[in-house]
Amino acid sequence: MPQGRGQSQDPRPARWQCAGARWGRGGPSLVWRHPAQGERLSPLTPDRPLSFTTGPRRACVGVRRGARHTPCPAGAEVPASAVSAQCPDCARLDRSYSVAADTRTDDPRPYDVYLAWFGPELIKVGITAAEREGARLLEQAALSYCLLGRGPLMAARRAEAVLGAALGVPDRFPYAAKRTAREAPPPPERRAADLAALHQRARGLGGGLPESLTLAPFEPVHHDVAFQLDRVRPAPGLIRLVPEATVAGRIDAVAGPDIHLTSADGRALLLDTRQLAGWPLAAAAVDAPTTAPVARREREAEAPEGLF
Repeated sequence: MPQGRGQSQDPRPARWQCAGARWGRGGPSLVWRHPAQGERLSPLTPDRPLSFTTGPRRACVGVRRGARHTPCPAGAEVPASAVSAQCPDCARLDRSYSVAADTRTDDPRPYDVYLAWFGPELIKVGITAAEREGARLLEQAALSYCLLGRGPLMAARRAEAVLGAALGVPDRFPYAAKRTAREAPPPPERRAADLAALHQRARGLGGGLPESLTLAPFEPVHHDVAFQLDRVRPAPGLIRLVPEATVAGRIDAVAGPDIHLTSADGRALLLDTRQLAGWPLAAAAVDAPTTAPVARREREAEAPEGLF
């Protein structure tokens, strides 16, 4: 992991803070931020060792808009078990001008309306900035998806609402359901057939969709290779991060925010990088014992994740 020097006015060395995972054209990476050295990325590739020890407290990651990051002015502590790595004040600031929260309606960029397949009976509709080229679908751990159309932000929003009202297509699912469905997915052909049927029904709405939305032909995209699903073993244990705890092993695969890894003692474990965000991390030996608590995965509904 990145190594950095502290600021000269502070006798204690500043530490790199993990900001979670990010998907790009090169695949998934862990994001690191340092008060003096900025942002770095560490690729999360299969068979790569992943070993670290958490610091004494988890702190708010601040607000990131586009390429600009604003640190949390209070350096507020965040609960270790929280999915969000933002304090209430930074979360409010983040949502005060956000497409996801419907508080930003003046975004001039084109937006894609997509249909995402997570499992049987788990197909959702959503929108994402066209310039992201499907990265949001990787972040959400969609196993397959297709685009319905492209247009201005408000047209995309309107199309999303029409599909929800006319066809009963939801815009989110509990993340626990997505994890469970990912353990034994049907082949891409089955997923493509489900998406094709819904894509056809959506196009059949005709005048119900905004005129400024340019409809797209059906072209399914599958993430089996990106997620390395053939390497994934069902992981009954979900790592719970706490202060001064060690996690060590080798990466098997990454799907959305989840890292599947094998610990030094051979256990199949799951690490949610959403809960990794905010921790300062120090390097640990690859063969070190994993001392972080490991809980049995909850398969019941969790709090819904954000729309985007």
